[in-house]
Amino acid sequence: MAKYLVQILILGTQVVGRAFARALRQEYAASQEAAKRAGGGQRGANSAAANARTGLSLEEALQILNIEKLDPEKAEKSYEHLFKVNEKSQGGSFYIQSKIVRAKERIDEELELYKTTTSKKKPEDTT
Repeated sequence: MAKYLVQILILGTQVVGRAFARALRQEYAASQEAAKRAGGGQRGANSAAANARTGLSLEEALQILNIEKLDPEKAEKSYEHLFKVNEKSQGGSFYIQSKIVRAKERIDEELELYKTTTSKKKPEDTT
């Protein structure tokens, strides 16, 4: 009887170990793919940090505000429209309104990151 219990315990441990190893491999592959999409390097690190702070990825924020690409004017226009439409006093949803605000914050943060990376001064040529 004890022999069978030990065999079951060992078999169960092997199954759980394999499943855990497979899950780790999948998570590693997913994180590598996300890093590629974010741009890699410092830009990718900045984007990941912004995702963590706001709780939204840039793609999600663009979808919430219903805009195709990162355009400050379109983002502002869409934000104002969606924010007004979802006013609680007009029968809108506070939850949706808060998602719209978070999406706008995420897009503003990405625009600020873009500005700082493109406006870094290049060292002047001293020759």
